[in-house]
Amino acid sequence: MARAGSAQERLDQIVRLVAGEMVAEVCSIYVLRAGEVLELYATQGLNPDAVHRTRLRVGEGIVGDIAAHARALSLADAQSHPNFAYRPETGEEIYHSMAGVPVLRGDRVLGVLAIQNRRSRQYDEEEIETLQNVAMVLAELVAGGELVNPNEIKQVDGIGLLPIRLDGVQLNGGVAIGRAVLHEPRIFISRVVAEDPKTELKRFGDALHGVRADLDRMLEDGDLGHGEHREVLETFRMFADDRGWVERIREGIADGLTAEAAVQRAFDDTRARFADITDSYIRERLSDLSDLTNRLLLRLSGRQSAVDPTQWSDEMVVVARDLGPAELLEYDRNKLRGLVLEEGSALSHVAIVARALDIPVVGRVENILQRVEPGDALIVDGDTAQVFVRPAEEIQQQIADTISLREAQRQEYARLRDLPAATRDGVAVSLRVNAGLMIDLNHLEPTGADGVGLYRTEIPFMVRSTFPDVEEQTSIYARVLDAAAGRPVAFRTLDVGGDKVLPYVGAFDDENPAMGWRAIRIGLDRPAMLRRQLRALVAAAGVRPLQVMFPMIADVAEFRAASHLLELELQRAKTRGTSTPARLSVGVMLEVPSLIWQLDALLTEVDFVSIGTNDLMQFLFAADRGNPRLGNRYDCLSPAALRVLQFVVDGCNKADVEVSICGEMAGRPIEALALLGLGVRTLSMSPGSLGAVKSMLRSLDLAHFTAYLRGLLNGSERSLRDKIALYARDRNVRL
Repeated sequence: MARAGSAQERLDQIVRLVAGEMVAEVCSIYVLRAGEVLELYATQGLNPDAVHRTRLRVGEGIVGDIAAHARALSLADAQSHPNFAYRPETGEEIYHSMAGVPVLRGDRVLGVLAIQNRRSRQYDEEEIETLQNVAMVLAELVAGGELVNPNEIKQVDGIGLLPIRLDGVQLNGGVAIGRAVLHEPRIFISRVVAEDPKTELKRFGDALHGVRADLDRMLEDGDLGHGEHREVLETFRMFADDRGWVERIREGIADGLTAEAAVQRAFDDTRARFADITDSYIRERLSDLSDLTNRLLLRLSGRQSAVDPTQWSDEMVVVARDLGPAELLEYDRNKLRGLVLEEGSALSHVAIVARALDIPVVGRVENILQRVEPGDALIVDGDTAQVFVRPAEEIQQQIADTISLREAQRQEYARLRDLPAATRDGVAVSLRVNAGLMIDLNHLEPTGADGVGLYRTEIPFMVRSTFPDVEEQTSIYARVLDAAAGRPVAFRTLDVGGDKVLPYVGAFDDENPAMGWRAIRIGLDRPAMLRRQLRALVAAAGVRPLQVMFPMIADVAEFRAASHLLELELQRAKTRGTSTPARLSVGVMLEVPSLIWQLDALLTEVDFVSIGTNDLMQFLFAADRGNPRLGNRYDCLSPAALRVLQFVVDGCNKADVEVSICGEMAGRPIEALALLGLGVRTLSMSPGSLGAVKSMLRSLDLAHFTAYLRGLLNGSERSLRDKIALYARDRNVRL
């Protein structure tokens, strides 16, 4: 770097040095240019004529994927990676393994540094760290302005300037394009001291009455439908009737404040009390109170809403620091395409309402309000939790094509609705949906699903401030069964703890929460809580069939203890003369590997087994599934993982006990294909995945694939994913 010569000459020297030191046949440097284009700037090993000719869009190919996600990749067989993009001018077809790292300066991607080898090679962590160290030096060279005009890489904010790609957190999936509408409801108070307290009290009373009327009109909206999103708005409406909060405002007015100042003080006092609370649920309720405060201040200032319809476009993306559920519903749902927030969480009330409206949402996008101007073109990619601000025309067209393709696929899958879920050789498969909110039940009819393979009972608990009593729970479960209209519903008892916290249960301070005090462990330690839930499930079912499964069971003794509590509730119902289910099925979520070695004993006591592959795989590989460093290290399609699943499936089939998969594996076509080959005949997934899985299985000759797969299970490969994908391609199985 310190040597004389042009920047290009120094890049050429760097690729030679890195290739030599790391025993790589290829070392290449790509630099990010305007328009989200990565240009090959230097290479050792590839065709030198490709320099400055080869270009990849961000997100295109493996190099583009590294840039898009700002993460390192290490691939023993790069050409089998789904993002591999072949460029004939480079001559790279002879190279198989590849490792690459982003060139980062701050949080900005400036390029990509990659190495390649002809043979299959596993690059270790030390080699990746070496590449990252070189990339840090490269970042300074690129940022110096000798290679690329600084205006091309400068991340400038403001209308009509360069594109920006921002990362956030997925609050709701989907992709949308629209024009930015900034939601800035903040009202600044100019008059603090009141001249006439009686007048201020009347102004406050009138404003509060107006806000309550607005919320009541929203609840009367027939298009809102039913489900947790309505309950969210009803809960929000209750804030406006909270006596303690209203009284604090009146006390402020009595102390000589204007109505506006009293409202603001009441909110500031509440926020101060919440300042040291880290619990996400409680902090989300503060967001609701902020929404209500702003509504009152707007009314007091003579305005009815912060929403300005004159700023709307036919396709708009709302950008806000945070948003209350009622504020979101003020926007025209026929024009609203997406939502971007600086704050927010997946359990926030606005996220729940957005899911009901099928609006893509990305949250926790840092300083988004300072980086966007009204009318800016925005792409909201809820699937990858990214926001593209002022994207280049080619990126907009690419996303538009993606949206069109998704719509075409959706229509194609809709045409499969009434066709049987059966393979070409006549093997029937039961396809079910995972659910956790009433709105998820709306997908049963359109998708043609056979039922609900997993109903996560904890989600309705997490949008409430207190533990629902038996009557409330009974109402929830009865409505679920009503919506299922006779289809089976497998209710999983409370699976809280880990990353799912109930504020009224107590502190969860485990150092390793995924393997800590959670799920059935809480239920057995607090049997009164579990019994209330089981009592509600029995009451909700009445004489209808009921399926109950217990999560996180680690040994048969835990299952017996949980089943005993259920039996007590059945006896209680019979003693009181109330109805009991005509047919009761009791099962387990198999997530803990220890239970596999008690499978024979377990299968004599359960009616069904549902394999939760998300937790089972992270425990099997001792790999936190939330850790991005481990995201690609292990594959659920490895021979080891598939043999574990095979052992369980064979045991269940031999004992004539129904076995299903309700983890994420069930909803990905290539992984669902493998599961069918192992003998699984019931798959439960998110509603959006059902069409693709059904399309796959209807194109499959299962007997032939089963024989092929079983011949691979004793191998020692790291993954069978590539071989399964090649089989599908050769046999025209739709993945």
